[in-house]
Amino acid sequence: MATGGASSSGSRRGGKHKNRLAEEKSPYLLQHCHNPVDWYPWGEDAFKKAKKENKPIFLSVGYSTCHWCHVMERESFESEEVGKIMNEHFVNVKVDREERPDVDKVYMSFIQATSGGGGWPMSVWLTPDLKPIAGGTYFPPKDHMGRPGFSTILTRISEQWKNNKDKLIQQGNMVIDALKELSASAVDSSATLPGQESVRKCLDQLENSYDEEFGGFGHAPKFPQPVNFNFLFRVWSSMKGAPEAQRALDMAVETLRFMAKGGMYDHIGQGFHRYSTDRTWHVPHFEKMLYDQGQLAVAYCDAYQITKDPFFADIARDILLYVSRDLSDRQGGFYSAEDADSLPSPGSKTKKEGAFCVWEADEIRNLLGEKLPHYDDMTFADLFAKHYNINRSGNVAFDQDPHGELAGKNVLIVRGSMENTAKAFGLEVSQVEEVLGKCRDILFKVRRKRPPPHRDDKMITAWNGLMISGFARAAQVLGEAQYLDRAIKAAKFVRKKMYDDSTGKLLRSCYHDPEMDRVTQIANPIDGFADDYAFLIRGLLDLYEASYNEEWVEWAAQLQRKQDELFWDSEGLAYYTVSGDDPSVLIRMKEDQDGAEPSANSVSAGNLLRLASFHDDEGWRNKSVQLMTAFGARLAAIPLALPEMVSALIFHLQTPKQIIIAGNPRDRDTKALLQCVHNSFNPNKILIVADGKEHGYLYEKLKVLSTLKKVDGKATAYVCENYACSLPVNTVLELDELLSK
Repeated sequence: MATGGASSSGSRRGGKHKNRLAEEKSPYLLQHCHNPVDWYPWGEDAFKKAKKENKPIFLSVGYSTCHWCHVMERESFESEEVGKIMNEHFVNVKVDREERPDVDKVYMSFIQATSGGGGWPMSVWLTPDLKPIAGGTYFPPKDHMGRPGFSTILTRISEQWKNNKDKLIQQGNMVIDALKELSASAVDSSATLPGQESVRKCLDQLENSYDEEFGGFGHAPKFPQPVNFNFLFRVWSSMKGAPEAQRALDMAVETLRFMAKGGMYDHIGQGFHRYSTDRTWHVPHFEKMLYDQGQLAVAYCDAYQITKDPFFADIARDILLYVSRDLSDRQGGFYSAEDADSLPSPGSKTKKEGAFCVWEADEIRNLLGEKLPHYDDMTFADLFAKHYNINRSGNVAFDQDPHGELAGKNVLIVRGSMENTAKAFGLEVSQVEEVLGKCRDILFKVRRKRPPPHRDDKMITAWNGLMISGFARAAQVLGEAQYLDRAIKAAKFVRKKMYDDSTGKLLRSCYHDPEMDRVTQIANPIDGFADDYAFLIRGLLDLYEASYNEEWVEWAAQLQRKQDELFWDSEGLAYYTVSGDDPSVLIRMKEDQDGAEPSANSVSAGNLLRLASFHDDEGWRNKSVQLMTAFGARLAAIPLALPEMVSALIFHLQTPKQIIIAGNPRDRDTKALLQCVHNSFNPNKILIVADGKEHGYLYEKLKVLSTLKKVDGKATAYVCENYACSLPVNTVLELDELLSK
């Protein structure tokens, strides 16, 4: 979306132009449907036109909540002059990277290989047969300080195509060949499976980059990267008692604490912004992504489960409140994101980053004028300003606000603690908590009257899978039924709207139609990618361990078989990102890095081990080992690139515990044993309820279930390892002792 005064959906924007994107469903593509650029969506119409007219393709890739995508649109794609150059010399194609990660991955690999960096918007020039010849990310509109602007680059590439077309085509062929070799080298089927040394090396690499003062890893900008927390908590569990275990736990919980006290956390509207632009977690990039919320909900639940500190439980609840309120479709799915940019006021013409979230000191003082208890000259505003670091001139440093959008504004951040604030005002902590709660409620109601940021209401299967995990884990750890209900509603939605029963295939996405208030699909739905299967399978397994409804395990197994069929490379022994059915995607790549989202290969390594234990299936267990072995060289040299896969390796190196509870999950004694399991952090567990329905799915797959009965008519727990089960126990105390061994 442009940073000008456009409405939130391109399909509802004014303007005399209307290009082919107007018929699309993607919010990002709709944002560009009134550009004076003759945009095409990715597809045969564009490719045929390029070949027929012998023109290169200009490919622009972004997503609807991308700040610099908005900037480039406003500066270049809304320009009549630039549009004329683009239309005359190129076939112009727009791609939503979230809708088509397969296209994005191929050309981002080219950008990273040729420039050493990457990002969005991504701008790539292709031959008519889709081979890259030049590219970059954001380009300013005009030449500046010796650097060419977008118009200049367009003109130069057009001239090169006219004068040196054969050379450019040859260059494109060479680039694709090189990228294919690079992709093939990501895995090595002849490697060996690493052991505990990779776990320790990954921990060492994280520790070397740890910020002792403010938490987090590396320098600014700081990203949450929940895969790191997942790994550190599993190190703590697997090495209990060792100094490394405590160090791993401390790094994780301190980082989570700093993040939740920082400006990256939305103290008024809940949920986490995308990342912190500074070392102290103060000034965020203000967009909010569903995949962050899902993963961080799990991380904060894990932290609470381990530490029993209610602070972490409260943050998990707040994340889920935000998602339930602002990113939820009434039919059950989860929307993708909220934008960083919004109008500062209803009459404003220009959007600014963070406008929806920041505050002026005078605004705070006017809104929070109620007197503090026991004070005649102090108000709620004084206490709020102290606790959240409000300054009269704003609290954002100039170097953190290069465009001056946050001048005089305050990003809420907690520098101290409730205890510090209580001491400063001579109040009890409970009084401070009550006052701050009232203040936040007042500001929330005021903020809801501001022009809201654009919401991307595209629903992505993979990210819905991550969010199902978030709600399911919260249901387990916090024991609150509302979270289980929400996870079940989402899983049913995905099955109804994003799954084809006739083929057994997932779809990548579906869309909210605001005019009809319904969920819709595009004319030719996009098939799911490997991460859609992997993330959803994990969500379904987490959902089973919260609901004990075996239909979720059964569907997870069906999806795993389909994932194996579509994406498994029997020679390279890993999963491709794409199925290979689309000839326009020139390279079948394998994701070999865990970043903001874990890779499909890493998540699948853990899924396969869990499914193997649910089904007593050595085939899936062997496939997990083959998968991790294929990445053995990378796990040995740079395990920090794949911390989620190292987490799966920890699971493999330890003996999984099948915790089987014989009893009706609705009965009080069964519930007590199940809650005992959920009270402790046991990441290598497989939790199964043997409810006595011997014709059920799990009874057919696990013959041992038929032999494990209730003892003395009471719910009974068995802990099984290496095909041997403990003596049965009936009490929470006995089960707790078994689980702590």
